[in-house]
Amino acid sequence: MGQVRIIGGQWRRRTLEVPDRPGLRPTPDRARETVFNWLESWLPYQWADTRVLDAFAGSGALGIEAASRGAQQVVLVEFDRAAAQCIQRAIDDLEAARMLRLFHADFAGLAKGGPEGPLGGLFDLVFLDPPLRMRVRPRPLP
Repeated sequence: MGQVRIIGGQWRRRTLEVPDRPGLRPTPDRARETVFNWLESWLPYQWADTRVLDAFAGSGALGIEAASRGAQQVVLVEFDRAAAQCIQRAIDDLEAARMLRLFHADFAGLAKGGPEGPLGGLFDLVFLDPPLRMRVRPRPLP
């Protein structure tokens, strides 16, 4: 079991458990710090007005970091059972169930429902970082 830490916001310096799973590669602290610095200078609105989707959550670090910085709601989707269990433990430990919603499911199946589907509407920011070995083929829209 590894760990990553939250960089900023209300849970700054808190650590998240990361299971040792093939293909699971948590975004390193420094990379997340850079991404969030860019986002904060680029987003046309405040975090409190932002709804975030972490489509292939893995460790949950990106989505939980967004919630820590004040995102209105973060939806995390993770297919791997061990990874999803670690994310759920983090949500419970942080007492963040009102901000963070986890789906233990295949993202492609959930996304088929569109804005009216189980993911519950539209998102302002989407983290889309599928596993390296996953074959994702773009399909034309109907």
